[in-house]
Amino acid sequence: MFTALLQKLCFAIDKTVMFSGKTAALLMPILAFVVAYEVFSRYLFDSPTIWAFDLSLFLFGYIAALGGAYAQQRRAHINVDILYNRVPPKVRSAFNLLTFSLAIFFLVLIIAMSLGKYEEAIEFNYRRQSEWAPPMFHFWVMMIVASSLFIAQLGRDLISEIYFIFTRQVLLAQEHRDGH
Repeated sequence: MFTALLQKLCFAIDKTVMFSGKTAALLMPILAFVVAYEVFSRYLFDSPTIWAFDLSLFLFGYIAALGGAYAQQRRAHINVDILYNRVPPKVRSAFNLLTFSLAIFFLVLIIAMSLGKYEEAIEFNYRRQSEWAPPMFHFWVMMIVASSLFIAQLGRDLISEIYFIFTRQVLLAQEHRDGH
């Protein structure tokens, strides 16, 4: 019963992270359109916009930050394969536990900092220093959401690694254990 509960929790996190990652990817065509519009407007019509640069920065930030948890889910982050692939599966799991724990600690710090920055942005009406001057509070909300998703994915991965260490079995059938 405990295993079934862990599997449901991990499956729910997987679905949530996959949804957010794929949704963030849908922002790519919007980003491409904004950049293309600015290029055409600036160079063909000699009429640059005041909003395209800021909007493209925000969109790129959203895509990169919200894609982090999805990249973790897909194991797309950098790894030191020359060492990682030469050690036994249990040692790999120990490496993963250490790196996932450090990443969670770092992301908790990002959330704490982002909460403070969000409060400042609301209290003092912080705006981007540009001609358009859009408000900045939404960026900090996105950082909190993205970091929380990343922590959820890393927590899910920690559960899976701990389960593997104690049972020598994968928690979910679709998990790929890099040579385990």
